[in-house]
Amino acid sequence: MRRLPVYLLLDTSGSMRGEPIQAVNVGLRAMISALRQDPHALESVWVSIITFNRSADVLMPLTPVDLLQLPDIVAPESGVTHMGLGMETLIEQVRHEVTRNSADRKGDWAPLLFVMTDGSPSDIAAYQDAIPVVKGLGFGNIVGCAAGPKAKLSYLLELTPTVVSLDTMDSASFGQFFSWVSAAVARGNRSQGLSAAVDLPPPPPELQVVT
Repeated sequence: MRRLPVYLLLDTSGSMRGEPIQAVNVGLRAMISALRQDPHALESVWVSIITFNRSADVLMPLTPVDLLQLPDIVAPESGVTHMGLGMETLIEQVRHEVTRNSADRKGDWAPLLFVMTDGSPSDIAAYQDAIPVVKGLGFGNIVGCAAGPKAKLSYLLELTPTVVSLDTMDSASFGQFFSWVSAAVARGNRSQGLSAAVDLPPPPPELQVVT
């Protein structure tokens, strides 16, 4: 069975501490629950969660939806946003985990990437160096989410033209974001092609599309 790898690269820097990170946890659980109710997703969707703050951590390597045991994501009391390091970690994981096409077998479907941050990269040079590498990994779509008023849209727009913003960082807003992610994954799972970009569903009103 060919897999649809889905990577979530999430900001867990100090500014996410408290209600925002709790809302992320609630949203993630709802997203996984929705995917588990989709028989198509159960057959082929695999999810990985990578977080970044002062360090970058693979909280969950690529795992099939039906076997997921979500960890409780936490944020430190303070700290920088090493988004570049997070991207470097993502690159290593994709190269290691995603099966490419070969002469004797078909590889995975083109993976999907969702990047969420409430600020901007502290390691700007590393972030910008990683952008062309990430773009060259063959993602079916890359989606950026700028969470809250302090998120710098310009950095996400360097990575992808598909950026949505959240005005607030409460449970309702994050819940809508992750609900939209699950709908996007479900749509990608049904329409995935070898090289075609995945069309995303229209976002809910809580998500503002950046143009």
